[in-house]
Amino acid sequence: MKYIGSHVSISKGISYAIEYSYKLKSTAIGLFIKNPLRWKVPKITQKIIKDFKKTCKKYNYLSEQILPHSGFLINLGHPNPVFLNKSRLSLLEEVLRCEELGLKYLNFHPGSYLNKITKKKCLELISDSINFILEKTNKIILVIENTAGQGTNLGYNFEQLSIIINRVKNKKRVGICLDTCHLFAAGYDLRTKKDYIKTFDAFHKKIGFNYLKGIHLNDSKNILGSRKDRHENLGLGYIGRNFFEWIIQDLRFEKKPIILETINKSLWLEEISWLQSKDIL
Repeated sequence: MKYIGSHVSISKGISYAIEYSYKLKSTAIGLFIKNPLRWKVPKITQKIIKDFKKTCKKYNYLSEQILPHSGFLINLGHPNPVFLNKSRLSLLEEVLRCEELGLKYLNFHPGSYLNKITKKKCLELISDSINFILEKTNKIILVIENTAGQGTNLGYNFEQLSIIINRVKNKKRVGICLDTCHLFAAGYDLRTKKDYIKTFDAFHKKIGFNYLKGIHLNDSKNILGSRKDRHENLGLGYIGRNFFEWIIQDLRFEKKPIILETINKSLWLEEISWLQSKDIL
């Protein structure tokens, strides 16, 4: 069985986000657990925690089906020590919040070198940041999302992701979320079955499917190798509809949150239903 859903808004609260996901007939959920454009937010209350857990139980969502996304301001490879520390503490706060909510994962973008340090040094800082957070927490698996390689963002190829993971001390608490738009924008072709096989064979060889914890399922507004992070609805971009059917029928993606971040939310119910109809199990 595939866990399939979309990244839903928390503007009405994180418990309502769970209810909305249920209305979409989702079996997976993506969401922020705080405002992603602010460093500091009020501490989560016991009432919010209790209501969230109660709502998840009511609609039969397990922690394995939920892939929270961290804030956008965080840069775990920041060349400036002040902002690097601020990023680390911000992500640490989010991890602790996830632990309070009884969640399992937290997805994040790795970091950017900002043309101030080498890519190698930036990747080392990202690994060090992950180690810093894991040493201060107990359960949450930190899930690194591949990037499109836009600007100075790193983590856009399997080699860079592998370098980050290899320097992480507790490898049981680190994983990967593959964003399909980012893959395509970074130069990994997904349009033919041959290229599909080639791309995921390369992932398995360089990183390993044991590290795969989730998927962001998006088409791309831009061409292969554009290095532009511009999502599109399924089949309406340059990747094309066939790829999304292949991935749903691939047993390697069983019981991992598959999250739509497609731009037209009015199509989510249709997209989720179509994907679920292609699940072979």
